[in-house]
Order: sequence, then structure tokens, then C-alpha cells
Amino acid sequence: MDPIQNPFVPGAGSPPPELAGRQAILDQAAVTLGRIKRGRPTKSLMIVGLRGVGKTVVLNRIQALAEEQGYLAELIEAPEHKSLPALLAPALRSLILKLDRGEQVSAAAKRAFRALRGFAAAIRVKYNDFEISLDGEAEPGVADSGDLEADLPDLLIAVGEAARERQTAVAIILDELQYLSELEMSALIMAFHKASQKQLPVVLIGAGLPQLVGLTGRSKSYAERLFDFPPAGPLNFEDASRALVSPVEDEGASITPDAVRAIFDITEGYPYFLQEWGYHAWLATDASPIDKADVERATPTALERLDRSFFRVRFDRLNPSEKRYLSAMAALGEGPHRSGDIAAKLGVKITSTGPTRASLITKGMIFSPAHGDTAFTVPLFDQFMRRTMPFEGA
Repeated sequence: MDPIQNPFVPGAGSPPPELAGRQAILDQAAVTLGRIKRGRPTKSLMIVGLRGVGKTVVLNRIQALAEEQGYLAELIEAPEHKSLPALLAPALRSLILKLDRGEQVSAAAKRAFRALRGFAAAIRVKYNDFEISLDGEAEPGVADSGDLEADLPDLLIAVGEAARERQTAVAIILDELQYLSELEMSALIMAFHKASQKQLPVVLIGAGLPQLVGLTGRSKSYAERLFDFPPAGPLNFEDASRALVSPVEDEGASITPDAVRAIFDITEGYPYFLQEWGYHAWLATDASPIDKADVERATPTALERLDRSFFRVRFDRLNPSEKRYLSAMAALGEGPHRSGDIAAKLGVKITSTGPTRASLITKGMIFSPAHGDTAFTVPLFDQFMRRTMPFEGA
């Protein structure tokens, strides 16, 4: 069928034509935003899920919800190896400048900007990637000690007071939070906890891989009382069907139930893969309806594309020992797997695999769903490893 009309959009963070299976998270976010804006403290959200489940898409939708409620909202991605101060400072600068606009002078916003200047001057000594430079006077004694856990709460409180003075609210939306260090996560939690205690209209909404839950718990024992961790997992058959059928029908075409079932069985309901198979099944079809035979013809192309992009970009970041560790994991099956079983497969002592396992967790390739267990953060990655790097015995 016409490729220009193809409704499916496989891509990192690309909004699907039908955002199925995420309404409960969006409803929870809408309630959180509404309560915070009215000065009623409530638990914030940390969305957790594997790669390709649409966390970034949900965060973009939450940003839109926040702005519809009158928030000033900044969406920030936390890439690997970038510090929290370097991420937050430009976003906070943008927010404060927006708070300082208007016919009347905002004393609180100007104080927040001075606090940001002091924060920038003090913190840049410890963080080599901190590039923002702010001219002018700082606010003496506010957020200027150089201690992130002390300064970030002071800075966020100043921003919250400026938002309250302007009778608005601020939402900071952070993606890929699993890349923060424990100290950075501790400072972030403390900052929003203190702002919440003062009933200031600021909210944190984040997302990350499953290890985010453990990271927050290790950083602050009271984190579970501040955040809910709604899971974003694979879609059930009903939601997956809607994600496939509705876009096709919106283009005046149709897809058979057998084709939907075939795509669901292959993709296991993971949203990114649903988009990939839907996209290639559309292209493999001469005329509506898309049927099971079209899906079968599309599968080799979809797998090749995934292998060259979604999987390969992660595989190529690994060193040889990390690749071999994942190859051994994949040889054991989908998982999760006991760390001892992986070591046995490799023919080495479990203690010798510790650094490699820790490095793979840091890189976001694996996580520990339970003590001693190891699982892939990328759905179907075990199949990719078996195709690309079949395990060779020790």
C-alpha cells in the first residue's frame, strides 16, 4: 500500500498514532499535577520500564498535560555521563526567565535567578561538564556552598517561591533517570521533598529503566513515600490490537485478526516492536486488508531493521567481555537468570564476572529484578544476541 499513508512510526520517542495502554499513567499524572498546583502535596511519579515501551512518549504527553493545566514545564533527558547540575541549570534558567516575564517586577524570580548564579559559580568547581555561565550578582548564602545535596534544595525552593508568587506551577520532567549517581539522586529527592514540605508548586516526574527503583531506595530510604513507580510494560492483547487496528482503519484500510495475532505473538506486545511490524506489514501489502501472509513477508525486513538500528546501536557500545557476558545470558534463554548460572556458562567464578555485570548495569543493558538475578533491559535482546553472536563454549 501507499508508503506515504503508512500510519506507523517506529522511532525513538516518536509518538505512535494510537497511544494504547497508558491511560492509567496519564490519569495518575493529571491528578498529581492538579493537586500540586493547588498546594496539596501528593506522591510524584517515576515511570519504570524496559527499552522500547514508550516511556519518553508518555513523558511528552505528560508535559502537554502540565502545560494545559497552566504549568511551566521542562522535559530533560539525562544522558549517560552528564551530571545532574549540568542538566538542570539550563532548564532552571529557562523556567526562571519565564517566571520573570510580565508587567510587574517579580522579586521572587529575581531572587531565584541570583540563587542560580550562586549555584552555578559554586558547583562548576566540582563538575567539569558544567558549562552555563551567568553574569551578575548572586544571592549570598543561598545555594552557593558547592555541596549539591545542600544547594539543590535551596535552589528549587527559590524557584518554587517564584512560581507561587506568579500563581503558577513548575514541572521538571526527567527522562533516563537511571543514569544519575546515588549522590545526584539523593540531592534531587531532597530538593523536591523540601519543596513539598513547604507546599510549593513544583513537581518532579521522571522515567527510567527498572533499576531506577533500587537507585532511589539506595539514595534515600524515604523515597518510596515520595514517589509512585507505575510500570510501563508490554501491552496486553486488547491494547496491542487497538495500537495496530485503529491507525490502519484511520487510513481507510483494514487488518485481519490473524495478522494482529501474528504481530502480537512476534513482538510480545512491546510498543516499539508493534510499530516496527505494523510499518513493514503495511509496506508488504499490495492491497487492504493486511493479512497474516503479509506479516510473514514483513518479518525478515523488520528483524533486519531492528538488528541494524534498535539492537545494534546498543550492542556496539559494549566491549568484548561485555558482549560475551550477554552472549552467555542469551544462550540460557529469555531470563531472568541467576548470576551464578551465567558465570557457569562462561566457565569462570562468579566473583570474576562482577565488574562486567556492574558495567552492563551502568550502561543500561541489564538490571537485577531480584537479588542475584540478571535480566535484559532491551526486550527480545536475547534473540538478537543469538542471531548476531551465538555463544561459543568456554
